[in-house]
Amino acid sequence: MKHLIIIGAGGFAREVYNYAIGSVGYGEDFVIKGFMDIDRHALDSFEGYPPIIGDENSYDIQDNDVFVAAIGRNDIRKKVVDIISRKGGEFYTIKHNTCIINTNVEIGEGCILFPMVYVGADSKIGDYTFIQNNTVIGHDVKIGSYCRIDCNVVFVGGTSSGNYVTVHTNSVINHNVHLSEWSTTAACSFVIKNVASYITVMGNPAKKIFDSTPHKQ
Repeated sequence: MKHLIIIGAGGFAREVYNYAIGSVGYGEDFVIKGFMDIDRHALDSFEGYPPIIGDENSYDIQDNDVFVAAIGRNDIRKKVVDIISRKGGEFYTIKHNTCIINTNVEIGEGCILFPMVYVGADSKIGDYTFIQNNTVIGHDVKIGSYCRIDCNVVFVGGTSSGNYVTVHTNSVINHNVHLSEWSTTAACSFVIKNVASYITVMGNPAKKIFDSTPHKQ
């Protein structure tokens, strides 16, 4: 039996806890051991949750421990994953019981698939990516690692993304569009053209509103 540790103890992590107990394998393949957070008091005002058992820097990994990173920001999630991985930690993928996952789908390690996610045939999802409620991933879609895909998003069949991509709620990524690494799609956007790295787009049709390329900051 695996002992799942949720990295983070904020609101997002508390949601992941609830989704985990409704996920494939809960009680048979894994149980939840607790949370990890640098703020040991993050759960003091909440009832019904397992304890905070340490943080990523101080915790000594035990036999049968597995981890999932419940951190919304892609860059911070990457840093935490790196720390745990260097210590030999193993990451677990959570798939809620209500997800529909079709033929030949590949899902990487440390992913979180929230309730009612649909993943179409022959699609591929990288590592440490989370996909929130009611999102549709069409057939032959390729999504990178360390991505954040929010609620009610549609990736039309054949679309793709690089790593560290964020797509906010109620957006549609149209046929054959590619979202490059570190790009962001604002909520309620209809994306009909490729989005370059570090660019934020918004609107219908989506247009560039911000460029966060490192040398331009």
